[in-house]
Amino acid sequence: MRIPRICVFEALSNGAEILLPAQAGEHLARVLRLERGHPIVLFNGNGRDYRAEISQLAKRAVSARVLDDGEAVSRESPLRLTLAQGVARGEKMDLILQKATELGVVRIVPLITGRTEVKLDAERTARRLAHWNAVIAGACEQSGRSSLPILEEPV
Repeated sequence: MRIPRICVFEALSNGAEILLPAQAGEHLARVLRLERGHPIVLFNGNGRDYRAEISQLAKRAVSARVLDDGEAVSRESPLRLTLAQGVARGEKMDLILQKATELGVVRIVPLITGRTEVKLDAERTARRLAHWNAVIAGACEQSGRSSLPILEEPV
């Protein structure tokens, strides 16, 4: 079985106890049915993979203990690609972000063009950016990347 990779947005260091995000914890406990002591890999977008193991499984929370100081992983493309993409409707934008992340894009700039049908006010922009960042993190988990692409504000 492949070792699960989980993106966490906090500092990681040897011996640290990390409370995993709710969705990731539920996936590990209920879907994969992993048990205490099972190895996992954590990353936070800094280009390092941290070996860890599940230390606690509860109904609503799963935590992991980091076992090392992280291994520098070089899975990034030598090309520094930026994607400027018109904001697409529905799940199309999610798919675009996912595939761009998997292909190694390092910066994504959503564009509001004259033909953009999606209307983004300040509140909706904040919600969309949070959702898109979650899509990007999931794509990094899936593809093995340890560095998250930078997602700019829509221009």
